[in-house]
Amino acid sequence: MGNFPSHAELKSALVEARGKIKKGLQFHMWGAIVNRDGFVTAVAFTGSGRGDQWPGSRIIAAQKAHTANAFSLPQFALSTANLFSAVQPGGSLYGLQHSNPVDGSAAYGGDASKYGQKDDPLVGKKIGGVNVFGGGLGLYASDGELVGAIGVSGDTSTADHNIAWVARQILKLDYVPAGVSGDSNRPDNIIYLTGDKPEGFKHPTSGFGEESESPSLPEVRGKK
Repeated sequence: MGNFPSHAELKSALVEARGKIKKGLQFHMWGAIVNRDGFVTAVAFTGSGRGDQWPGSRIIAAQKAHTANAFSLPQFALSTANLFSAVQPGGSLYGLQHSNPVDGSAAYGGDASKYGQKDDPLVGKKIGGVNVFGGGLGLYASDGELVGAIGVSGDTSTADHNIAWVARQILKLDYVPAGVSGDSNRPDNIIYLTGDKPEGFKHPTSGFGEESESPSLPEVRGKK
């Protein structure tokens, strides 16, 4: 895990990815990374300062990273977007979203002036939480090792997913082995619902055309 992203690398990737994704609300973003043990290793934001983003998205980003790490395996990735339908009433994973609660003391403690900085109070802590909409992705190194996950929040959930996807590609941690999407080139990508009823591992659209960018998201490098 020697190439694990630093705070500076996360911030740079987040800024670049946001610039490449054109659909959504075009809001500023929070991003977080956790390692395989669930400890937060970096938190960053786009914009000129904290407050240019939804304040609640800092914790949501970390929660998404925790979720993607917690429910991905070395040989099989699940994005947070893949969980939406399965956790709805009657779904195969109903109730999952109520497990692994957020650690409130970790989430809201520390000096707020350090939020999004190298020494963000979340760093070194386990945030917990289960998030079941787009924006969280497992991180897979070039040797195929699942090293943790990235979470992104601040726009629509589908734009969050797309931005996280591009950020992961920029960080070169997208050697994803397999997933539920049915697209071997994008194994843990969003599968969009075609109706109103939750189904399988599908996710609803957000209403700003984000689904039009999904087929053109970078292909994963795949396990080597």
